Formats: sequence, C-alpha cells, structure tokens
Amino acid sequence: MYKLLIRPILFLFQPEAIHIFSINFLAVLDNIPFLKTLLRVFFISDNKQLKRKLFGLEFDNPVGLAAGFDKNAEVFGALAAFGFGFIEIGTVTPLAQAGNAKPRLFRLKKDKAIINRMGFNNKGLENAVKNLKKRNKKVIIGGNIGKNTNTPNDKANEDYFKCFNVLFPYVDYFTINVSCPNISDLHELQNKNKLLELLSGIQKINKSKPKPKPVLLKISPDLTFPQIDDTLEIVRKTKIDGIVAVNTTSKRYNLTYSEETIKKAGSGGLSGKPLNDRSTAIIRYISEKTEGKLPIIGVGGIVSKYDALEKLNAGASLVQIYSGFIYEGPSLVKKINKLILKSK
Repeated sequence: MYKLLIRPILFLFQPEAIHIFSINFLAVLDNIPFLKTLLRVFFISDNKQLKRKLFGLEFDNPVGLAAGFDKNAEVFGALAAFGFGFIEIGTVTPLAQAGNAKPRLFRLKKDKAIINRMGFNNKGLENAVKNLKKRNKKVIIGGNIGKNTNTPNDKANEDYFKCFNVLFPYVDYFTINVSCPNISDLHELQNKNKLLELLSGIQKINKSKPKPKPVLLKISPDLTFPQIDDTLEIVRKTKIDGIVAVNTTSKRYNLTYSEETIKKAGSGGLSGKPLNDRSTAIIRYISEKTEGKLPIIGVGGIVSKYDALEKLNAGASLVQIYSGFIYEGPSLVKKINKLILKSK
C-alpha cells in the first residue's frame, strides 16, 4: 500500500515539506493511544529470538531508526509503534539553529538515494530535554550529539560536553557525531589528536556519573582504512563502547543520474542504496580488525531486508535505517525482523 499509493502522493511534494508533514502527523498519532495500539499489531515483531543484549541494554529487536528523522525528540513514541527496536534522536546541539539555506534535501528516486545538507537544524538542547521528559521507558533512545555551526573547532568539545551532561538522564546511549559532511570543518574533529581529546573528555564525564552510559562514535564512510585503524586505536584507548558505521558520504558513487542532475542537487551527504556496499565493507573491516569484539551499529544503504541481513552477517550487532524508511515505508522494519528469524 505504501509504495503503490502513499509514496507516489508524498513524492509529489518537496522532501523537506513532507518531512515536516510526517513529524506533525506522527505528533497527532502519538496522542491517539488506540491508533498506536493498532499500529503495533501490524508492525511489531514480538519474538524473544529477536532480542539483543548490548551495552548493558536489552533491545526488543536489532532494527533501529537512525538519527536525522526525529531531530528534536518529538515523535519517538509514535515511531516506536512501527516496530523499531530503538530510536536515535538528534543530532542535538546546545543552541537551536536553523541549519543551512533551503533547498537542502533532494531525492534521487531511481537510485533510492537522498542528498541532504541540512546542517544540524534542530530546536536545541533544552527543547529536546523537554520532549524526552515525556518518554515511555519501553523504547530505547539514543542521543546523537554535535556542535553548533558557529562554534569554532577549538571550542567544539565544550558543546559536546554540554550536550552529554544535560541529556545524560534522558537517553540510554550516546552517539558522538563528528562525521556529518554538512557542517563546515566538522570533519577536522576526526583528526587523531582532536578525536582522542574529545572522546577522553566525554569518558571522563561519563565515568564521574553513578552509572555511566554507553558511548558510540559515528564515523564517515569517506575515511580510508588507515584512518579507520587510527580511529580504532582511539576507541581502544578511550574504551568507548562501539562504532556507528556509517554517516552519509560527500562522494557521488553508484549513481545512475547524469552529472548535470547530480551537480544541480549540489553539495551534501549522500545516503540510500548507493552507500550500501561501502557501508558493508567498513563494517566487515572493523569486525575483522577487532575480532568481532567491538559492537557495531550498521547503517547506510539499507533499503531492503537483504541489505540489513548483509550488515549483520558482516559483523554489525544492530542496524539502523532512514532512507529505506522513506523509500520502502514502515513495513521494512517487520520485513527485516522476519528475515532475521527465517535465517536462524
């Protein structure tokens, strides 16, 4: 129904307008309990074999929603009714910011891809906390945190530390986002020394808490394997809990569109099907390098149930979807979970 009826109508409109519409629709849905109950009947796969224990948390199933959809922690309750095992909110920055100039979100429908240069647009830390205070403890929430665009890199750590401290009571785990290609100079924080300083600082705060929270690092698909080796060494030194592989890419590989069409969309991070092979290759590389001991959340290019299973077979412990959710609809979550059960 989604692909035959709903998606064609949604795709008649600008992507960002549909995103705003979707958030507003889900916010209404969140306040109608019987509709959420009905959705759970259709979409939730309730099977003990799907449960995963990781980072000291128990996930109902290994399929999550990646950061970027529920930026402001507004609709995680409604999204949970679609069967997600966990939801990552954000990226959250200390202060509200509008993000980059519009238009900044583009569909490449033939390739099941999206280009975005949103720029960490969000309503800020205080707003996220206000919304998270309403959360239902049944759904696992990850907090994806970043720096404000106007914060210079030599002050960036302060933004991350503030987000970490303030969000700490309200999320179950943290993802440190230093790999988004849509924030000027953010990639510089992936530099070996800067990343070590940032993660060491985060862990110092974390260990000062009565009960530390899991901390993960989201990495870029554009890192070389030697750079990934450096990152894994930092992970080892700082003893963070895992890797989210991968973010969007600034490259334009595996696209069938003309160069003119791609240039027209402009700069930004590419997500969706074209990213699938690179994401899987990085997951497999990290898993082999760490002998399967470092937990990995696999994300990037999952637009079918087989893509998700491929990530898990490559070494991911959990997976996240976003572009696949847009192109395939909410039934994708249940399809993935059914295939996982079938493959056992």
